[in-house]
Amino acid sequence: MSAIRVLHGSPDDGELAALVAVLQAARARPRRAPERSVWGDPAWRAREVRAAPGAWRMSGLPR
Repeated sequence: MSAIRVLHGSPDDGELAALVAVLQAARARPRRAPERSVWGDPAWRAREVRAAPGAWRMSGLPR
């Protein structure tokens, strides 16, 4: 872990302990890959929509 240097002020032991706890919790949190939205997928825009009942829904909504 890197050293922490206080530039301004004089935090007490409790404040430094809270800061270290927050930094360690943020570092230990598992990182997930962002989920890809269907709206951003260009494949759904390439499908053909035919004139039929409910076709207006298919023209703008992903499956």
